[in-house]
Amino acid sequence: MALAEGAALFGVADTVPVKDSFCIEPSSACEGLDRGISVGVRLSERVVGTITDAPTRIYAFHYKRVNSLLDEITLKLSNFIQNSGYSALPVPASFIEDWDRMRGAVSHKKIGHLAGNGYIGRSGLLVNPKYGAAVRYATVLTDMPLKTDKPVKAGCGKCAVCVALCPAKAIKKQAKDLDLEACRGLLKTFANRPGIGHSICGICVKACKGKRNKKYSGGTNGGGKDT
Repeated sequence: MALAEGAALFGVADTVPVKDSFCIEPSSACEGLDRGISVGVRLSERVVGTITDAPTRIYAFHYKRVNSLLDEITLKLSNFIQNSGYSALPVPASFIEDWDRMRGAVSHKKIGHLAGNGYIGRSGLLVNPKYGAAVRYATVLTDMPLKTDKPVKAGCGKCAVCVALCPAKAIKKQAKDLDLEACRGLLKTFANRPGIGHSICGICVKACKGKRNKKYSGGTNGGGKDT
C-alpha cells in the first residue's frame, strides 16, 4: 500500500529501545505501540540539484509537498490498520516538539534506522545506502504484530563531503559532535529569505549520495525494503 501510494522505502521497527525518546503528550498515547512503520519518499534529484550555497524556492516548495505526501500515506496506512482491528498513531513528517534540541515528537531517523531504511550519518541525517540522504520520512506507531526489519549495517566510512560543504560548520568528522546550535542558527537565517518560509537548508542532503560515493563508503550495505 505504501509503495503504491508513492513511497520508495518501507520498514518496520521494534520501538521499545527508543520509546524513552518519544515526545508525544500524554505519554499514555504510545502505550502498547511497540511497532514503528517507517515510510520514506524520495526527493527529486533535479530539485535537490538546484541547491548551491542555500535552499532554493523550488526546493522549499518541493520539501513541503513531499511532507504532505508522506502524511497522506501514513494516514492511509493508519486507517487500514485501525480498520483491521489494531491501533495506529501517525506521526507527521515534519513536526517539531522541542526546537532547542531540534527534536520531533518521534525521531523518524531512529525509527528508520531500526526499520532498516538507513544508517545515521555524520550529518545527523538518515542515509539510505541506495538513495543517500535525499529521502523524507514519516512514522506510524502501531500495535499490529508486524515482522520487524533489521538495522542497516553500514556507515559513512571515510566520507566527509558534508563536513566540508556545511556552511554553518556544524558537521564534524565525529557524528556525536554535531553542532545543533550552529545548524539551527543558519536554518533560521534561511527561513527568513523570500520564498523559503521554513527552517530548511538541503546542502548536506545534496552532498550525501549513499553508496554512490563508492570511494568513501564503509561498512556493508543492507537492510530494509526498497524499490
